[in-house]
Order: sequence, then C-alpha cells, then structure tokens
Amino acid sequence: MSGNPYLTVQAVTKYIKRKFDADPHLRNVYIKGELSNVKIHPTGHIYFTLKDDKSRIQAAMFRGNASSLKFKPESGMNVLITGDINIYESSGQYQLYVQSMEPDGIGALFLAFEQLKEQLGKEGLFDVRWKQQLPWIPKKVGVITAKSGAAFQDICSTIGRRFPMAEIVLFPAAVQGKQAVPSIVEAIGQADRQGDIDVLIVGRGGGSIEDLWAFNEEAVARAIFSCRIPTISAVGHETDTTIADFVADHRAPTPTAAAELAVPAKEELAGRILERKRVIYRFLATRLTQEQKRLDRLKNSYPFLYPDRLYRPFIEKQVSFEERLSRSHNELLYRKSTQFTQINSRLQLVSPAVQLQQRSKEAVAVEERLLRAMRQSLGGKQDRFLTGIRMLQALNPLSVMDRGFTIVYKEGELVKRAELLAPGDSVKINMQDGIAIAEIQSIESIKEES
Repeated sequence: MSGNPYLTVQAVTKYIKRKFDADPHLRNVYIKGELSNVKIHPTGHIYFTLKDDKSRIQAAMFRGNASSLKFKPESGMNVLITGDINIYESSGQYQLYVQSMEPDGIGALFLAFEQLKEQLGKEGLFDVRWKQQLPWIPKKVGVITAKSGAAFQDICSTIGRRFPMAEIVLFPAAVQGKQAVPSIVEAIGQADRQGDIDVLIVGRGGGSIEDLWAFNEEAVARAIFSCRIPTISAVGHETDTTIADFVADHRAPTPTAAAELAVPAKEELAGRILERKRVIYRFLATRLTQEQKRLDRLKNSYPFLYPDRLYRPFIEKQVSFEERLSRSHNELLYRKSTQFTQINSRLQLVSPAVQLQQRSKEAVAVEERLLRAMRQSLGGKQDRFLTGIRMLQALNPLSVMDRGFTIVYKEGELVKRAELLAPGDSVKINMQDGIAIAEIQSIESIKEES
C-alpha cells in the first residue's frame, strides 16, 4: 500500500470539531430542559446534565457567565438556556457551553429571592430570639441611604417634627447598581464601629425589583444580622418586601414610617410625662396617707406606750446571768487555786533546786568520807613507805661501802666468791667514792676453821 489509510482518534475528533465550529446552527442555540447532576466547582464553574424525557446532553457554564446568575441552579429545575454546542476533545463528546440561564416559568430574581430566603431561614437569621428592642428615647439615629435621595429627606423631616432632640447621623451609601452591595455593607460596619448610634435605619425609596435588589443580597443580609445596633429596614413602598426586612430587628413599610418607628412623638412624650406625673402624685399621696396611719398605729402601740415593760424581763435575766456568772467564776477560781497549790507542792518535791540542795549535802558527806578514807589510806601507805625505805637503806650496797666494803664486777657480773676469779682477770672494784680497774695477780683461799 502506498500510504497509511488509518486516522488517529485525535485527528478524527479535530475534524468533527471543525465541522461543529463551522455550523452556524450550533451557535447561540436556545434550549430548554431539566437540570440533573448539578455540580458547582469551587472555582465557580458549573457542570450539569440537561435532559428531557427522551434525551440528555452534558453542559458546562464557566465562572465568567455563572457569576451573573441571580439564582442557584439545582437538580430538577426546569431552565431556559442560551449557549453553543461543540466537541470536548479530551472525551470526544459533544457538549453544551452555557452563556445564560433563566428559570422556566418563574423569574430568576424571584427564584433567587426564595432560595436565599430559605437558606437564611434555615440558618436562623430570621429567628425572633435575635431581634433587638428599639430604644424608647434614642439620642442618635443612624441612617444608611443615598445622600441625595428623597428617603433621607423624608426621614429628617419626620424626626425633626416628632423628636427634634435626636441627632441624625447619615452614613451615605449607593442603594442601587453594582457598587450598592459593598457600599451598604461598608456603611453598616462604619455605623456599628462608631459605637454611639442608638438605632439604625437602612433603606431607600421605591423602585423596581432590580432597583431594590441590593437589599436582597446575602452580604447585606449578613451585615444587618451581625450589626449590634437595633436596625429598622425601610426599603421601597409598603408592598415591597426584601431579605433585609426579614433579617432586620424591625421592618417599616416606608422610610417615613421607619423614622416614626425610630423616635417617639414629642407630644406623646409630653402626654406620657404628665400622665406619669399624675400617677406619681397619686401614688405618693396614697403612700403618705398609709404611712401616716401606720406611724399613728405604731405610736399608740403597746411597746411605745410602755417601753420599760419591754426590757424589764431582759434586765432580770441579765441580773440572774451575772449572779450565775459570778458564782461560776468564784468556784472555778477556787478549784484552779487548789489545783495550783497541789501541783506546786508536787513540783517542790521534784524541783531542781531542792534536788540540787539535797545532792549537795550528799556530796559533802561523801567528800568527808572520802577525805577520812584517803587520810587513813595515805597514813598506812606512808608507814609502809618508810618501812620500805629503811629496808632499802639496810640492803643498799652503798650503805655497806660506807663501812669500808667494796663490790667487784667481772665482765659486768657480780663476783661473790674468790673461786670465780683467776690470775690475769680484769675486774672493776666499786668503792664509795669511785671505781678502780685491777688485774688479779693471785688468789688465796680462806679456809674455814673446823
């Protein structure tokens, strides 16, 4: 074969996409159907299936177009759609790219109104328990509306006529158009931060539903709910109803009615003051009469007529108590004194001073006995010592030498007999006054006579 007759899947898909791009009947197509499998991506894109009883088509609405929707698409909703049909190359499926979407059989704004009302109602923003009471006599009234609008003039004239003492503080805001929502939210926050506003009127004059739509936006509703100031919603005419009316603490049909609701009428205040003055006078007169009668009854009562009879029994009780107290005191004092005497006597017996005195006497007696024993022992020892001295003196060789005798030593040994010596021996002769060294020449034995 001269060439490859097979096409890639991508080539076929691109060919079909060019066919779709070239077909003018697939541009600005008007389609109606039921939404199914609606998925709103965090990026703002919306993906869903558009179906009828016989067929279905995948659809996508990108964030740029989806941001202009006044309602939230939900599965099961019948819609009217304008868009283009083209091929999604990655999957090879044809798809509807939505440019605009409207509810089928009901207005988009009305549907958006009902959806937001249901959502905020479920969150509890309309609950009565969150509604704040309006102050009876406000010092400062805040107004959020267009500075040049007739609504502000009506509010000023009404408050000036009914209660001129109140100060009006305007927080100007755009009340229609693209800048209306952030402008109103910022004005509510500014009034809340100021801290001295007693009541806040939020509203504008009449207009179409599109003109009033800023007061149906979620951001405005949440700003009113978060505001710490008691708020009155006054949007449009009496027949107009907005989300702000449900969230606000109070709703007025018109800005003028809101001003009448915010402040009391001076004539009504004067009437209330006079009425309360009369009530106070009547109350005081009645109370004074009652208290005077009560005072007279007290003056004529038994305690005030005979006061001494009231405290006489207490005096008698006091005297009785004093006598009992005195007796008890004396008895207690006697018992404690007796106990003290007994304890003191016992303490004397074991007193360290007494014990020391007794031990001192015993020590003196022992010392005397020791001295006597020592003298006796010393006398005996002295006698024995003198006897020993005399014996030693008698046995002392030196004493013998005093009588002319000598002592002979040979090689350090005492020579008691002549036979222990031999001629030529060297000996020491101890005499009374010295020692002589001698050599034995001869030995003569002395024979005993028979």
